[in-house]
Amino acid sequence: MTIKAVIFDLDGTIASFNIDYMAARAEIIRLLTKQGLPSSLLSIKEGVFDMLKKAEKHMKNSGNEEKEFLELKKKVISIVEGYESEAARKTSLLPHVLKTLETLREMKLKMAICTTNGEKSTSHIL
Repeated sequence: MTIKAVIFDLDGTIASFNIDYMAARAEIIRLLTKQGLPSSLLSIKEGVFDMLKKAEKHMKNSGNEEKEFLELKKKVISIVEGYESEAARKTSLLPHVLKTLETLREMKLKMAICTTNGEKSTSHIL
């Protein structure tokens, strides 16, 4: 079997990206409860995508229009992007990453990065 490509995760593989997840989640929970979601539905231990799924379901069941959820989702993503941008300014590549990438390039392997981080912070790090 011939290896033709390598796919990397960004966080912890290419860079030490230290986003303050707890602060981001706390801010998102404040926003969601302000928008009428019961705080009992939300936990600081769960990820943003899980919170958004709960918000969408709750809003749908409460008779809200889809566009209202999409507006709320934009606000949540904006919060996350703010925390990501802050973390991206403080991040650095992990040891030996550049040498590894150079070696893979010399081997003519295709490379890709897969991440749930936003485009702005990912581009800044790269």
